[in-house]
Amino acid sequence: MNIIEDESAAWLSARLRREREAKGWSLGQFAEKSGVSKAMISKIERGEASPTATVLGRLSGALSLTVSALLSRSDPVHHGVRRHADQPVWSDPATGYGRRQVLSGHNMPLELVEVDLPARQQVAMPASAFTFIRQTIWVLDGSLLFHEGDRVHHLDTGDCLELGPPQDCMFENKTAENCRYLVAVVRSA
Repeated sequence: MNIIEDESAAWLSARLRREREAKGWSLGQFAEKSGVSKAMISKIERGEASPTATVLGRLSGALSLTVSALLSRSDPVHHGVRRHADQPVWSDPATGYGRRQVLSGHNMPLELVEVDLPARQQVAMPASAFTFIRQTIWVLDGSLLFHEGDRVHHLDTGDCLELGPPQDCMFENKTAENCRYLVAVVRSA
């Protein structure tokens, strides 16, 4: 792990603890609400483990935050250009799934997230991560199988999908090439 990743992991650990404590939840209560074990939450908060994308989705859903909001370090008041180099990047330690927060802010209901899903990888997200948002997926490069509950959508470069009501979902790349897509998220009022 390099220094930037160390700093990012430490920042995320502290952020999770702050959000949990702000709600007045014990580790056990957070575990119950998120479906993530108390031991795993404790390890993440102590910086001894990095959450996978699925775990991050469960934690953010329990906190009623988008994953982007949970990962965001941006100042709540931000106007103007968001330079590529300043956009927060996070990577799943298990799959290499990477997400760049192109746009997110407390005063704007829209979030734009660029995702790179490596070849032959899949990432599951629980319905709880989507209960307070609407989202659309736009495939920029490659091919994506998106499992929305029992429905499977095959998306190729240029295809766009508006998601329905919150359901357990899975992003899957069965090809030998990386898949890059944009997720546009609108937070519910």
